[in-house]
Formats: sequence, C-alpha cells, structure tokens
Amino acid sequence: MDKPDSFSAIADPTRRHLLEKLRDSALTVNELADGLPMSRPAVSQHLKILLDAGLVSVAAQGTRRIYALRPDGFLAPNIWLDQFWEI
Repeated sequence: MDKPDSFSAIADPTRRHLLEKLRDSALTVNELADGLPMSRPAVSQHLKILLDAGLVSVAAQGTRRIYALRPDGFLAPNIWLDQFWEI
C-alpha cells in the first residue's frame, strides 16, 4: 500500500482532532482516545495513518506509546498552501 500523503491524512476530521490535541504536548494513545466516541484500537489506526504520512512521531516508553507532532511533516503542505496566499 502506498504511503498516505499529508493531505489525505488530514482530510479526516478525527485525524485533524488528534493533531489538534497533540499541538500542546505529546500524548499516549489512551490520552488521545479519551473523550472520543471510538475504541482505542480505532484511534491507533488513525494514528498509524498520521505516522505513515510523517505528521506524527511515536516513541515507546515501557508499554506505552507516546505520540508527538513532527513539525517537519507539515513543511510540504505549508509550502503548497502558501502559493495561494500570493494570488
């Protein structure tokens, strides 16, 4: 399967919500899933897409997986979107 691009990864509202939650600090899957109307495995599937798109990173801490934003992952979409501000 092809690696998802950043635009297809952020097209889903749930994934945008997860990115917004990660804006302030790195979080575990359980912390990210808290308050969402879906199971933790479903949240993990969304995080996998964000990870494959290069928008988040993950670090193992014992049995926990800590997710964080990857600012460099947003560079390509930012460059693409910036061209429209010059119109």
